[in-house]
Amino acid sequence: MSMIIAESLTKQFSRESRPAVDAVSFTVEPGELIVLLGPSGCGKTTLLKMINRLYEPTGGTLLIDGVDARSLPVTQLRRRIGYAIQQTGLFPHLRVEQNIAVVPQLLGWARPRIEARTNELLDLVGLPCDFRGRYPHQLSGGQQQRVGLARALAADPAIMLMDEPFGALDAITRSRLQDELLGIQRKLHKTILFVTHDIEEALRLADRIIVMNDGRIAQFDTPLAILTCPSNRFVEQLTGANDVLRRLSLLTVAAALGHGRRSAAAAGAVADLPPLRPQDDLRFALTQLLGAGESSLPVIDDGREVGQLTLADLRAILPQTIAAVGASQDGCNVAGAAPQT
Repeated sequence: MSMIIAESLTKQFSRESRPAVDAVSFTVEPGELIVLLGPSGCGKTTLLKMINRLYEPTGGTLLIDGVDARSLPVTQLRRRIGYAIQQTGLFPHLRVEQNIAVVPQLLGWARPRIEARTNELLDLVGLPCDFRGRYPHQLSGGQQQRVGLARALAADPAIMLMDEPFGALDAITRSRLQDELLGIQRKLHKTILFVTHDIEEALRLADRIIVMNDGRIAQFDTPLAILTCPSNRFVEQLTGANDVLRRLSLLTVAAALGHGRRSAAAAGAVADLPPLRPQDDLRFALTQLLGAGESSLPVIDDGREVGQLTLADLRAILPQTIAAVGASQDGCNVAGAAPQT
């Protein structure tokens, strides 16, 4: 895991143009998954590319584990950083196993180590080992994206940069790959910067979100804090901060249990009712409640009922959460989103 610190980081492509990235400062803690969110042209991809020096900054400092990135040989820096993009970037003339092995071969790994790593990564991204011999054109878009993710992870980098990697995929495949990424992150705890313009994807994946506008950081905070306490009108409109269902998607069943008034009728599971899990989000739970036509559903953990989620729980938790976030942010002065000059 690595820490990334940007101090007044700036990129201006010409003297006549405004900066694409305008003196941004932020800190990414080791093992965080940070999403860069914003409309087209806001500077999020430019900022991402400065981290592995595909673009050299025109001002400011970028520190990786306390070392100025510009003091490192660029090839050495890039071999420490995994990079996955929307178009996958796979070499069409190389088989899957060869694509995955590109960086380990550059690093001089022994063949048995590369073979073992390839098998490990194919399993990690949910592809069978017999895909090793296929060419990219023999794979679906989702399968190609999985191979691209495996290649980015091949040398076990501490940092992962991901530039709209799922943007060109259909909704079902995209959701599955988001699940894969979250599962991988729970196992590996990489420091990840993930670019997207999709608010739902950002809310689902991020530990924290950098909202960008015109090359500057409009807000940097947790998904829940951004939705419940947007720093300005731009952030509010971009994220749909008033959307109750989006807020519910960020809260778990476990967090809501017991927030409402419980009646005696709510106790006891009914066998034919769809059960909920403590880790399910409340948006899903509300869908299940409405679909079942019930006012409560059992919550099951490891085969045991741990409670009942009621509509009263859902009604109660949102106002309490909003009040708690608002109080912790001292009137919406959002941490990490200091005014930029």
